[in-house]
Amino acid sequence: MTQHHDDGEGISRRHALECMIWAGTGVLWTVSGGVPVSLNLLGAAEAAEAQASGFTFLQISDSHIGFDKAANPHAIDTLKEAIGKVKALPAKPAFMIHTGDITHLSKAAQFDNADQIIGGTGLDVHYVPGEHDVIDEGNGRAYIERYGKNAKGAGWYSFDQNGVHFVGLVNVVNLRAGGLGNLGAEQLAWLADDLRAVSASTPIVVFAHIPLWTVYADWGWGTEDSTQALALLKRFGSVTVLNGHIHQIMQKVEGNITFHTARSTAFPQPAPGTAPAPGPMTVPAGQLRSLLGITDVAVRNGGQELAIIDSRLSDA
Repeated sequence: MTQHHDDGEGISRRHALECMIWAGTGVLWTVSGGVPVSLNLLGAAEAAEAQASGFTFLQISDSHIGFDKAANPHAIDTLKEAIGKVKALPAKPAFMIHTGDITHLSKAAQFDNADQIIGGTGLDVHYVPGEHDVIDEGNGRAYIERYGKNAKGAGWYSFDQNGVHFVGLVNVVNLRAGGLGNLGAEQLAWLADDLRAVSASTPIVVFAHIPLWTVYADWGWGTEDSTQALALLKRFGSVTVLNGHIHQIMQKVEGNITFHTARSTAFPQPAPGTAPAPGPMTVPAGQLRSLLGITDVAVRNGGQELAIIDSRLSDA
């Protein structure tokens, strides 16, 4: 895991929310004063207490239904495995977030397969598109017709749940090969208007496909106008940003904003700068499921710490 942090005042200003627990097996982190610190795994009792005092939601990402190359010839099966883990959770989450690349080629049959598998959870699902979801002849029309009928522009929107304000952003439209993601003036104006009436004490969760911080510019792993969006979020005491796209866990903390990227359910990608280019990374078959996973998040009123556990398909 790559970590970046500062010890700005934003974390200490967090108001009345939050403990987020990412359930599964792996490394557990708590953030105090802006500094991530490794902890022991939460026990069943602690996890149950967190769920009982708030609500849980899930993040999955980069399912790439339709991908069948050597890195994972059976991406549809590993998505089924991920959804099986979701269905086996002891407490039913309130909803699921999918942070893009639902499909690999924006084909109708690929969307159909993804819908059938993900729909097996019985959960409401909030989507944002990845670049692989908007490469149809209609430049994303297939995605909008399925998932964005009540959204604005290319598919951005917001909603509230138990005192938390969620914002889904789109940064994959008109994406240049190898270029950074972009939000655009229209979406940024909408975001400013959306946040205007939200109290500074309200916890904010933003989710998009490409990271809103620059992970590795040479590979296009960042969003060129993200600083404008992040400036609009500075007045809030607690902001969490969830992304996909890079198919690996990375974390960064800057003041009041905590960033997390998610694993794919389809295939891993190399760590930044360790290969000539990004793309599907082939690993020994026995290692694949240790590099794929999902995220379970529990939000609890009254806490001030952020704890993270990464869940892999290979976890028992």
